[in-house]
Amino acid sequence: MDLEQTRFNMVEQQIRPWDVLDQEVLKLLFELRREEFVPPAYRSLAFVDMEIPLGYGEVMLAPKLEARILQELQVKKTDKILEVGSGSGYLAALLAKKGEYVHSVEIVPELKAMAEKNLQAHGIANVLVENGDGALGWPRHGPYDVIVLTGSTPVLPEAFQKSLRAGGRMFAVVGDAPVMQAALVNCLVQEKEGAPGAYNTVGLFETCITPLRNAQQPTRFTF
Repeated sequence: MDLEQTRFNMVEQQIRPWDVLDQEVLKLLFELRREEFVPPAYRSLAFVDMEIPLGYGEVMLAPKLEARILQELQVKKTDKILEVGSGSGYLAALLAKKGEYVHSVEIVPELKAMAEKNLQAHGIANVLVENGDGALGWPRHGPYDVIVLTGSTPVLPEAFQKSLRAGGRMFAVVGDAPVMQAALVNCLVQEKEGAPGAYNTVGLFETCITPLRNAQQPTRFTF
């Protein structure tokens, strides 16, 4: 298999048509070798438009979704980033290449180890991968400039908004299968004691991805 041709095809046939036109993002997709973050059994599928199984009921997001996340968040070199769901470490690596520091939290110990190994193999030192449950928030290193949830959540916990710095951005997929909404939340004014913050939420596109474990559930009415 001609890897470089396949990588080129992925960008031209999947990612550009999905409105990912940011040249910095596209350049990064050529530089950071996605196939080296994919489990060996699925390496031949590294550039296919699909989620790749990582084991333990978890998946690696489709390439076009990773690229779109990166573009929508407009990550800057000074950004402190929270990623909920490390997976194989690939999205954390992309974020780390664009931002200052990534705090990535992973609930599955084996995936934490996989992400750390992959990041180390690529010489990426500005990511801290922690084992824990970040589905309801991870304020310990906040406030953050950027927050990314790599799994969906039926309801977006307020804790994430409260962890955003003024000017911060958050990407989340909200809702239940089969239709979920990808959203970009901008923090206009950070919450202060006794005073609420101000946020702007933009719906980006419909999608459907694996939920975060222990994601917040909506209040169900019972009769």
